[in-house]
Amino acid sequence: MTRTKMPWRPPYRCSKFRHVYGRTTSHGTYEAIPISSGVGGVHGCDVNPQFIAVVTEAGGGGAFIILPLSHHGRIDPLCPRVCGHRRSVLDVKWNPFNDYVIASCSEDATVCVWEIPEGGLRCNLTKPLCTLVGHVRRVSLIQWHPTASGLLFTAGYDNKVLLWCVEESSIPVRLIACHTDVVLSLSFNVDGSLFATSCRDRRLRVVDSRTGAVLQEKCCTNHRVNLVAFLGNLKRLVTTGVSQWNSRQLLLWDQEHLSEPLVKEEVDGLSGLLFPFYDADTRMLYVAGKGDGNIRYYELNEDKPFLVFLGEFRSPLPQKGLGTMPKRGLDVGACEVYRFYRVVITKSLIEPISMIVPRKSDIFQEDLYPKTASSEPALTAEQWLSGVNRSPVLVSLMKNYKPTVPMEPRPSPKGQKAIDVEQPDEKSLPATETELRRMVTCQRDEIRQLREKLAHRDLQLQQCELELQNQRNYQKPISPPGRNDSTYA
Repeated sequence: MTRTKMPWRPPYRCSKFRHVYGRTTSHGTYEAIPISSGVGGVHGCDVNPQFIAVVTEAGGGGAFIILPLSHHGRIDPLCPRVCGHRRSVLDVKWNPFNDYVIASCSEDATVCVWEIPEGGLRCNLTKPLCTLVGHVRRVSLIQWHPTASGLLFTAGYDNKVLLWCVEESSIPVRLIACHTDVVLSLSFNVDGSLFATSCRDRRLRVVDSRTGAVLQEKCCTNHRVNLVAFLGNLKRLVTTGVSQWNSRQLLLWDQEHLSEPLVKEEVDGLSGLLFPFYDADTRMLYVAGKGDGNIRYYELNEDKPFLVFLGEFRSPLPQKGLGTMPKRGLDVGACEVYRFYRVVITKSLIEPISMIVPRKSDIFQEDLYPKTASSEPALTAEQWLSGVNRSPVLVSLMKNYKPTVPMEPRPSPKGQKAIDVEQPDEKSLPATETELRRMVTCQRDEIRQLREKLAHRDLQLQQCELELQNQRNYQKPISPPGRNDSTYA
């Protein structure tokens, strides 16, 4: 009897992201914020390396606040606001190519583009750069184009998606009317030539961004799609929704074939939405639940298994929405690969959550931080509208690297000059890991030699002080025992 040989499989999967964890102590919280309770399925919060924008409650209209990132702690209830809408604000989005320009949409069926002064608001801002009027019902979604400057996509409750050229006119450039119901979410691919939408009619669509033609469409009967996200250059989509048994699901789709999902993941039995966030640099997918404090993270592969669960961040505070920091605003020295800003409406605060990859080395981690999208647009609006597609302009994050324990000059003894440790210029920094290791080793040797010289000098000073003290004691006159100085004299 011949025994069939079973194929060998490793007992565990080797991954550099197996030990990723969430940390809440890296950056301070923003407290006492009157967070709006009328925001629907959107987050009501957006972040860039300069400011954080949060939709707030306002009487007689809609408003949101702009806070510098360094403005931690309790917020003044009378702080300046952006208040130009006649009804409640539903969503805000920062321009990816200008940290001082933000767009907002409202229930009054208008979209406003605002310019924030340097240093933040000092008084209420009521006059926008431009007001975009084209929807007949409230506008719930806004998205800037990922590669072309000045292009803004909006979706409203009139089942239409409008394309605006903000820098030129307040008239929509394109009208996309391929949806039969309200658009729930909208996500672009890497170069912005396609976008995917989830609709209330339970259909998943892949649409051409210029013409509005539907390239792929799937009617999800057993899976009610809520939100959708493109997965970078993997040519795949991820959707979150509810199964026919009312359990939350996570599905992975092939962009070009929406017949059947590649992966179907059952998450839990809660009722809140699942927000998907994808990091194309690390190929990690974060899934955060609305109404709970959990953030699950997965790793994506091109081959089977396509989706691998890594871990979960848990908090007792329920989150209403989340804002995410662009990669150029992360703390590279602390090996931070992603950062969330949780909107906690029960405590009226915004809580930052840093996703950390633990590393012992004190040099720049090239495998964690490949070149990422910069703040420079790859195309103008005219070039993109003429039919040109181009990937985002990439930039290295090495210039943002700062060691967690920076080297400081050692305090010198009295009478000596302070000895400073010379820091290398940014332009002279090497590019390869081998050269970095050699440079760090040389600097450590120099620091060790300087410390030995300082220790030798400290020893010499102590010996000199002892000799002086002995000489003073030897020259001082000694009185005879039992007699004072006056009697003896």
